[in-house]
Amino acid sequence: MRSSLAPGVWFLRAFSRDSWFRGFILLLTFLVYACYHMSRKPISIVKSRLHQNCSELVIPNNDTHDPNDTTWCSWSPFDKDDYKELLGAVDNAFLVAYAIGMFISGIFGERLPLRYYLSAGMVLSGLFTSLFGLGYFWNIHMLWYFVLIQICNGLVQTTGWPSVVTCVGNWFGKGKRGFIMGIWNSHTSVGNILGSLIAGVWVNQQWGLSFIVPGIITAVMGVVTFLFLIEYPEDVDCTPPQHHSDQEKGPDNPEDPENGPYSRRDSNVDIVASSSKEQGSEPAAISFLGALKIPGVIEFSLCLLFAKLVSYTFLYWLPLYIFNVAHFSAKEAGDLSTLFDVGGIIGGIMAGLISDYTNGRATTCCIMLILAAPMMFLYNYIGQNGIASSIVMLIICGVLVNGPYALITTAVSADLGTHESLKGNAKALSTVTAIIDGTGSIGAALGPLLAGLISPTGWNNVFYMLISADILACLLLCRLVYKEILAWKMSRSRNSGSNLALTHPR
Repeated sequence: MRSSLAPGVWFLRAFSRDSWFRGFILLLTFLVYACYHMSRKPISIVKSRLHQNCSELVIPNNDTHDPNDTTWCSWSPFDKDDYKELLGAVDNAFLVAYAIGMFISGIFGERLPLRYYLSAGMVLSGLFTSLFGLGYFWNIHMLWYFVLIQICNGLVQTTGWPSVVTCVGNWFGKGKRGFIMGIWNSHTSVGNILGSLIAGVWVNQQWGLSFIVPGIITAVMGVVTFLFLIEYPEDVDCTPPQHHSDQEKGPDNPEDPENGPYSRRDSNVDIVASSSKEQGSEPAAISFLGALKIPGVIEFSLCLLFAKLVSYTFLYWLPLYIFNVAHFSAKEAGDLSTLFDVGGIIGGIMAGLISDYTNGRATTCCIMLILAAPMMFLYNYIGQNGIASSIVMLIICGVLVNGPYALITTAVSADLGTHESLKGNAKALSTVTAIIDGTGSIGAALGPLLAGLISPTGWNNVFYMLISADILACLLLCRLVYKEILAWKMSRSRNSGSNLALTHPR
């Protein structure tokens, strides 16, 4: 008779299976959100093609334009002197719709199956992205068409972020969440890079394909998501993650949530009242106000508003800035702008790793924001002096600008959405994520709009605006940084007391 397997072998088998599924979910959600960002990026690359100086180009023989017309090769209605304002309006149509829709999206995300919700959003996003590019082939020159498409695309893209963060939060516990999500969050920069490179292939010829190709890829990825996404570990008999260890709740633990920077002592009400569940029953979805009462949600949301303002201004206007100031071609400017996203990948990983090691999410964000302000100032003044200085400064700015943004939208959102006060109710994760990213998206809408309005007065003023926003983001975290420092001091004093007791036992 064959003997049964040793308990250790069963553990290894279960561990390998759990790890395989977790790795698969991490990869799938990475590709999903990379597609979302890939479909957003082409507009920033094509801007320089929609309005350009045509004086150095040869007018085709069959063209009826005036030889003195320097905008004959631009795309109407963006061929006028107010083109920056019109392009800003197109950007803002997407971003305002995205910001408004995000607050609603988290509520739907809690109440609908994530697989259906996310896959439908991706297919629709691919459709609207392609429709924008089809405006080239259909010879559409009406501003309202491009604005309407951007509004629709902004609304359907809100299905993405709450869904992928909720799914990853369902599969991964708090352990090394900052580091894991720092690597995972590079999907934002990878998507931007792919979007830039794909759009750059056709930007100087048939720019409509710069939108159609990413749109098709996004829609196909939506079908893949529908077929393969797994929402919960329990759905495939995997072990659910542990968001809060038993040791965290001990009265003598220096990292006791009751004494931590985001403890329930900050809150005047019992958050659990609206979200607790009875034994064996399905947990109720948390209310919008209930999510706001989770300690730290408001501070991080407002901080992200200004951090995302800076990041999205770079996202939408950096290629045009390089095109105008450094006088590169549209494709070269687009390719060079990807270095900012390369820095963003490094920054997201660094922020997650440091915050895991120090247990200080707010302090990590604050330090990176403090360093970002002078780096943006230097980039504006010396970043265009040569290709080498431009490459170095773009990467450094990407690290410092996107690091805090990445940390807040991933690890911080997941931490707060699985807060100890929620008693294990994971239903709050989608709403918390939507509140934080929705508030940040207000800044994402304001940044490109302000850049479009300010840039005619000089690019220096745009950078002063970005530096001011960066400083405000830093100031909003001061209270949480102070509480983290107090928690560290308490931890050190307790550790010192423990060591003293071991050295001199009674």
